[in-house]
Amino acid sequence: MRNGARAVKWGVPIAAVAVVAGVAAAGPVIAAVQGDPSLPDRTARELVADATRKWQSGQLPPMSGTIVQTASLGLPTLPVAGDVTSPIALLAGSHQAKVWYGGPAKVRLMVPGEMSETDLIVNGDQVWWWNSAANTATRVKGAPPDGKPEATPYASAITPQQAAEEALRAAGGDTEITVGKDATVAGRAAYEVVLTPKDAGSLIKDVRVALDGETLLPLRVQVYAKGTAEPAFEVGFDSVTFSPPAPENFAFTPPLGAKVEESTVPSFAHGPHGKDAIENAAPRVVGDGWDRVVVASVPERLTQDMAATADKAESWRGSNGVTSLTDGLLKSATPVRGEWGSGRLIRTKLVSVLLTDDGRLVAGAVTPEVLYAAAAQK
Repeated sequence: MRNGARAVKWGVPIAAVAVVAGVAAAGPVIAAVQGDPSLPDRTARELVADATRKWQSGQLPPMSGTIVQTASLGLPTLPVAGDVTSPIALLAGSHQAKVWYGGPAKVRLMVPGEMSETDLIVNGDQVWWWNSAANTATRVKGAPPDGKPEATPYASAITPQQAAEEALRAAGGDTEITVGKDATVAGRAAYEVVLTPKDAGSLIKDVRVALDGETLLPLRVQVYAKGTAEPAFEVGFDSVTFSPPAPENFAFTPPLGAKVEESTVPSFAHGPHGKDAIENAAPRVVGDGWDRVVVASVPERLTQDMAATADKAESWRGSNGVTSLTDGLLKSATPVRGEWGSGRLIRTKLVSVLLTDDGRLVAGAVTPEVLYAAAAQK
């Protein structure tokens, strides 16, 4: 459709987006394409440059909408225990989130549960995390009112903007970038930028980023695994409106009887083993481009369960959904061994995860051979 697209070198650390997706469940796909819109021809280079410049300027239009996030990785459905905002829970099956954006200092992101909801509210210098299930309101200290989820408890929640920025971050590696067919997402005409990796070790066939034809904001990001016709992971708007949200969406007062706390990191992220468990599991990145993998420490309890038996692993009853990992995925893990040591391998069509016997998790959208090479770099 557009012949002006040129191949561009990009390093796309999509493994960071999908690292926990190795423990995700199958789920429905976002049905977003409606009709065949027609937009003015633009090259891939023009679209990427203009979109990136707009995102970095911080001059984003006010908007509100509903986001649907779906993982379909070829694993059986897993029951996920604990907080719906944990990384495992958010990447298991299909989930919704609602977002309101009135500017860098007015942001609200809400994830509904079956009988509850969790909210991040940024209103000027007031940053709150509300968990209705726990009846806890946490005032987040030291979080700048810049509207960036990285500075908030909601780092686990992936939005189209976050996923698109991650996919377009240059860090070495070869990627061909072209423009696909125009699409309709959430009722809006959108350009589709297609990123195709050339690295043989990647499991990703391509990543497709739908950019709003008017604002160039990301409306949807889809990740396709090699040999598949449907996206293995996608996050996109089911509905979106580009107009200022009502001020009451950003107002928050802890309900009567709620437990009010102050913290730099809300307690939901700590789990039953406290802050040390999170700090000890701080990940590091090995490699670059599409072959990047994440290496992190596995909580000691989970390591003990894995070493005891994969068939009868005891559940770590934490608040981050690890029950599903130990009870479900370890049963399907394959024992592996090499110069790097020994452990268990979990494979999906998009992500490979290696749990080593010495307590490490190595994961990425790569072949097992890439994981083994990374595991050898202790």
